[in-house]
Amino acid sequence: MAIKINYTKNKSGNFSANLVLFSDEKFSLNNLKKYISDSEFAYINDLLKTSDLKKNLLVFELNSKKKIVLVSIKNSLKTSDIENLGADFYKQINYGKNSEYLIISDSVPSKYDNFLSYFLHGLKLKSYEFNKYKTKKETRNISINVIGNKNKPSSQNQIKFKALEEGTFFARDLVSEPGNILHPDEYAKRISSLRKDGLKINVYDEQKLKKLGMHALLGVGQGSIRGSYLVTMEWNGAKNNSKPLAFVGKGVCFDTGGYSLKPAKFMEDMTYDMAGSATVVGLMKNFAMRKAKINAVGVVGLVENMVSGNAQRPGDIVKSYSGKTIEILNTDAEGRLVLADALTFTEKKFKPKFIIDLATLTGAIIVCLGSEYAGLFSNDDKLSKQIFNAGEKVDEKVWRMPLHKNYDKLMNSKNADVQNINYVGGAGSTTAAQFLQRFILNKTPWAHLDIAGMAFSKYGGALNSGGATGFGVRLLNQLVEENYE
Repeated sequence: MAIKINYTKNKSGNFSANLVLFSDEKFSLNNLKKYISDSEFAYINDLLKTSDLKKNLLVFELNSKKKIVLVSIKNSLKTSDIENLGADFYKQINYGKNSEYLIISDSVPSKYDNFLSYFLHGLKLKSYEFNKYKTKKETRNISINVIGNKNKPSSQNQIKFKALEEGTFFARDLVSEPGNILHPDEYAKRISSLRKDGLKINVYDEQKLKKLGMHALLGVGQGSIRGSYLVTMEWNGAKNNSKPLAFVGKGVCFDTGGYSLKPAKFMEDMTYDMAGSATVVGLMKNFAMRKAKINAVGVVGLVENMVSGNAQRPGDIVKSYSGKTIEILNTDAEGRLVLADALTFTEKKFKPKFIIDLATLTGAIIVCLGSEYAGLFSNDDKLSKQIFNAGEKVDEKVWRMPLHKNYDKLMNSKNADVQNINYVGGAGSTTAAQFLQRFILNKTPWAHLDIAGMAFSKYGGALNSGGATGFGVRLLNQLVEENYE
């Protein structure tokens, strides 16, 4: 199913196709008379007397070929509310055969700046589906023509939102792929394809990683027949040589748990254990497509955590890129090992203004926050506040959790510098973040987003229909737009 959106100037005469009109919160038709016939006006006015006016939109079937959709614009709408309106509209039109809708942009009150940009953005985000492997696909197309002389999305907004949608969809596609298709070898190739968008891509394979001393990352992937990689993506969009903004993602393409084997139930969900890296990749694609006026770098560690005669064992000790040694007490606490090397590498090589990492790191964060908030851990109050505020605006919410030196004792090892799991119990997400913080060596402002409860939705959310959400692309884009461009 495809949605095509066109923009044209106002047409005169009676509109015979399906109409989308915008009214006030009471569904008043007084300002909409010029778009509908007298008989249609009388008919809808009569039906409104028995309609539920608390709804966001109402659909009136005039005949088998025409319907009128009235969208209520409430007072004091946030941009996320407008996006949700677009998603609600999509749910109303997502059925039947090919269809065409005319959105009358002039019916939007002029006081709502960029209303249609956010409305159509929500519609597009909700329309995503992953049906690549279905042999029978729906071929239905929805055509939306935005007609009018006022309130239409500007060319700049069209570019901006298209980039954001493409970045989010790319992230969703990556997370949706099965593990037998999107293993680390294939993943590195797909990232390399983004050179066409203007990103500078460097792929560090196992040979290069061994020379660098990234044994924490390599240890996770050593049981797989697939390669392990660190991939960097650079976007230089600032006019000066300012420090880049750095985004780091966990890319465990499939996680069996290794010898600390996961239960068979729900193991199929572990294809999305690379969602943190997918967010970083989608974000970098978005920056390149919209020509963001920043310098940014994305770094992802790509591995597969498998069981074999060569797999990492509980009790192994590895030396990380930072020089610190790590005792592996549980091979299912593998994401933090990948991130440990990626974080230190990013800080040393790029000397960024800040580092934000994303990972489906702990089940404990789901116990704590469910699927409403990502866990935020940070060494910097200013950065934390910026991330929180950005999340509120795009409805990709985060909640700050504690870090404290007293948690360090739970991660201290008798045999190495640090151990990879807290066996005392409790504070699972915090001790994981406390572990990561040890690999930020130069006090760079850093934030860790544990997105285990947000990356994948069984039942769908406001702007997705179930499956991969692409959580974080819009959040971090908003952060950058508000504070760094």
